[in-house]
Amino acid sequence: MTCNVVGMILLVTPSGRAQECAQALSIATGVPASVATTLEAAISQLRSQGYTAVVVDQFLTESEPDQTSQLLEHLGGAIPICVNCAISGVERVVREVQSSLGRRKREVEAAKWTAEKAMWSELSETVTALLLASDLAIATPGTSEAIEKIRVVHQLAHQLRSQLEHTLSPDAGLSARNGS
Repeated sequence: MTCNVVGMILLVTPSGRAQECAQALSIATGVPASVATTLEAAISQLRSQGYTAVVVDQFLTESEPDQTSQLLEHLGGAIPICVNCAISGVERVVREVQSSLGRRKREVEAAKWTAEKAMWSELSETVTALLLASDLAIATPGTSEAIEKIRVVHQLAHQLRSQLEHTLSPDAGLSARNGS
């Protein structure tokens, strides 16, 4: 199962199987993975490059709590994933990372949908107000030149509403996300 996530995975563990695990993570997720054998090395790598996920051996978090706190401060947008390399096989670590990346992808999609819905709602209200104001202006006696310009604004507002309904409609976005 490939997660198709952009970025890199940083595996932080002194385990002798770290390279094997990093390679398995890279193959399973389609995301390049690198290894840091200490928290200090991981912090250095986090300072120089962005990561999608940081997989940390529980042994390191328990034995070096101060450096773990520093590591967490440097995560940026990376997902922190704590695993116990002493008892977890490579396959289990891979499953944990895939699960976390999938969860993050769903969270991002939900946040995008919420933002789209809010934007659609705000823009829809503005377009409705613009249409009502232009309808009132057209109905008010005035010069034919002014009324013609207001009609153009009115037509543009209708066009904008149509575009908004087609591209930002919360229902259309939801249908696309659900595969309908």
